[in-house]
Amino acid sequence: MSDLLSIGASGARTYQTALGVASENIANAATPGYSRRSALIREVGRTNSIAIGQTVKLSGSGSHVTGVTRASDSFKSAEVRSSGADLARTEAGVVWIDRIEGALVGNQLSDRLSQFFASAKNLAADPAATAPRTVLLEDARSLAAGFASTAIALDSAAAELDAQGKDAATELGDLAQSLVRINRGLTRASANSAPQAQLLDERDRLLDAMTGITNINVAFDDYGRAIVRAGGATGPVIADLENAALISFASSPTGAVAISASHADTTSMIEPSGGMLAGLIDGAGRIAAARESLNVLAKDFTDQTTALQANGRTLDNTPGVALFEITGTDATTMLVNPLIDARGIAAAAVGEGARGNGNMTALANLRIAADWEGTFDDVVTENAALLATRRNVAEAQGSIHSAAVAARDGAVGVDLDEEAVNLIRFQQAYQASSRVIQVARDILQTIIDIR
Repeated sequence: MSDLLSIGASGARTYQTALGVASENIANAATPGYSRRSALIREVGRTNSIAIGQTVKLSGSGSHVTGVTRASDSFKSAEVRSSGADLARTEAGVVWIDRIEGALVGNQLSDRLSQFFASAKNLAADPAATAPRTVLLEDARSLAAGFASTAIALDSAAAELDAQGKDAATELGDLAQSLVRINRGLTRASANSAPQAQLLDERDRLLDAMTGITNINVAFDDYGRAIVRAGGATGPVIADLENAALISFASSPTGAVAISASHADTTSMIEPSGGMLAGLIDGAGRIAAARESLNVLAKDFTDQTTALQANGRTLDNTPGVALFEITGTDATTMLVNPLIDARGIAAAAVGEGARGNGNMTALANLRIAADWEGTFDDVVTENAALLATRRNVAEAQGSIHSAAVAARDGAVGVDLDEEAVNLIRFQQAYQASSRVIQVARDILQTIIDIR
């Protein structure tokens, strides 16, 4: 009877634990990063001696839970990280290409160029009149402000990108430090235990978060500890079993970006091909290219209109002074020469007299030859086309990533229908084990009563 009691008791303990595991799965069905747990149930073996020094293993001693396993699929998890890095890069790039579009279009520089030349045409129709000269001067100030505000908006975008890059680098370093702590915990955790499963869940959450910042290469050891390289298999180690790297981000006005990982006295460069950092690198290059195009356009426009003014004659029949100036090194400092007034606009050509319009006609011809408006519109159009393409790519990559996540969750996530069946099955087994105990007690009591 003692064997029957112990078998029933072991079964009750076993299925009580199994019910707890199933309940934990159900409770965490919606917990991000949670992987399904399963109780490892084994038969309790019993050995009997059949001769001196000889034993035989017999069954019939009940069951016990030897541990709790965690569902995992390394290939599907790697696919989630890879597709997530691709998506994060494209989405980050889209943000900054969109910012460029806002800077180029939001300050209406193209419209201000067109309005300036329209006012110049009106002045050519009546070069001696004061009103069209005043209007042209005001439109010139508006145009200069348009150049400057567009350049300032691009500079602001570059500064914000640099700040976001620094924040992302700091976050990546913090994630690496957290992963090192998880690695240390896994060293101490017992195999097939609930604490180990919890640590492994947190490990995978950290790896997914890292992937959103940069593409990573991960190697696992027998304890489940992760060694992470940033930027791919040849990139620097940013988290190992004991140490995490210090991550830094720096960008220059030329669009160059440097991302480094430092360990003690060693510093290595990270060259991401995925994740937010790769998108920031793309964005920095695009912003720098847009600024350079704008600066070249502003300088060419200023230089050529200055030369045109010098070759013309004002209402006072004197050579014209520069209408536009760039007082610094780029278009952010573009303005209308504060020394010029409406009479100082050189509308006449040399030899025409103060009331001629030859220089305004030359400006109209220069407008066609230099095609400043077309050059700027090309920059805007190219950026808009790239933005539309990247958005389409992001949509496709989003679908790929969602499919990868669904495939992984299907392999390691909680199926509520399956867990409901497990609850019923384990409950019935628990009740049956309890019934075995009751039967054993009844038999024992019957024997006692007979005696």
